[in-house]
Amino acid sequence: MEKSYKEIMNNITTFIFDVDGVLTDSSVHVTENGEMLRIMNIRDGFALKAAIESGYHVCIISGGNNEGVRIRLRNLGISDIYLASPNKVVTFNEYTDLFKIKPDHVLYMGDDIPDFHVMQLVGLPTCPQDASPEIKAISKYISHKNGGKGAVREVIEQVMKVQGKWHMYYDGKHD
Repeated sequence: MEKSYKEIMNNITTFIFDVDGVLTDSSVHVTENGEMLRIMNIRDGFALKAAIESGYHVCIISGGNNEGVRIRLRNLGISDIYLASPNKVVTFNEYTDLFKIKPDHVLYMGDDIPDFHVMQLVGLPTCPQDASPEIKAISKYISHKNGGKGAVREVIEQVMKVQGKWHMYYDGKHD
């Protein structure tokens, strides 16, 4: 019998996220000089910091390459940022090998075809509500939130609640 996503959450030690369509809403605002601007959710950022502070591995794997995105993620405390990744499976394997992470202990959130193959390797493939149909079909959990609108916060918070780690952020033990 297949485990429920809540049961799988008990074993998650690592969060890996795509950027466009997951940490952003898939929109790109293009300026007159060709710079591409993205909008990220502050609550997603809070949850990413909470995960890092609670001892989880947090990694970003994206095909896109935007220095503003890198700076934002570094400011949140994320050090494992792989932008312009031509093959997410190769990057995933290198990352999990480097830190000796079991793929079954990874939650990966992706939203579109470039995430498909890597999502098949992890213990808990997840996606935002507005992900492509192919990604929804292989996800063990589909967020109630859209990409860039709190989907990342939702899955991190759920994992931390299942593991009894979220409470320290609202009971005054983590100020």
